[in-house]
Amino acid sequence: MADPTFVLVHGAFANSFSFAPLQAELGLLGHRSVAVDLPGHGFQATFPAGYQAPQDPDALATTPGVLKGVTLDDNAKHVITVLERAKQNGPVILLGHSRGGITVTAAANARPDLIDRLVYVAAWCPVDLDVSDYYGEPEMAGVDAGAVGAALVGDPAALGLLRSNFRTADPKALAAFREAFFADGTDDEFRAFLNLFQPDENLDAGGTADRAQADTWGRIPKTYIRLADDRSIPLAMQDRLIREGNALTPDNPYDVHTLQGSHLRWLVHPGPAARVLASLAT
Repeated sequence: MADPTFVLVHGAFANSFSFAPLQAELGLLGHRSVAVDLPGHGFQATFPAGYQAPQDPDALATTPGVLKGVTLDDNAKHVITVLERAKQNGPVILLGHSRGGITVTAAANARPDLIDRLVYVAAWCPVDLDVSDYYGEPEMAGVDAGAVGAALVGDPAALGLLRSNFRTADPKALAAFREAFFADGTDDEFRAFLNLFQPDENLDAGGTADRAQADTWGRIPKTYIRLADDRSIPLAMQDRLIREGNALTPDNPYDVHTLQGSHLRWLVHPGPAARVLASLAT
């Protein structure tokens, strides 16, 4: 059997750039990978002039962005075009991190024939609820919902997107970011990752029709990599998503692995994650 291609899907406000260390590790272990930029991400992203220093708060809050009107369906269709090309070279392992799990699930619902294994890394895979509704559940009770909200700018309804000022100098906002996403990183690692983020994210996180479907998504072998110290999607919520997926497809349960660290540490120090992924490739 040909070696698989890993197709990597980023989370909110992120892009393909954050996967570079992981791709280097996978490459050194002899594995091929493709990091996807979802529509309006990476070099397609909007970086308003008001985002540069010195910042212009009024311009930052009102400048239009390319993500206005982009939907989960757009994201899934884009990933499917990548999967169609990757599948020509052999098996495909589709990985989603964080919010990227929603897109991965939607793509798997639509085209299970293109995917040989799904991998979720502390990622959303909605089964019983819409993603927005999970935030009201007990497993998310300790999560600081204002971590990103502390730096949101503009009116999302008017902009048609979410915009966050990751270049803020507000110490409270920076502390909230760090606590939620990278509490175990050094100061330099944390600031470096903030500079990989882009200010905009689309509003559509999917709905009932985008939850995992047993007859399509449920046919694909699947792995969940738990992040033990994640404060953005706590371990209790990760475990709930695993239980719900297993209940939906009891004959095809998750293969579960656990890595130590926060929501972002595995991307900055990717050796352990790369070794888990390499084991799945064989």
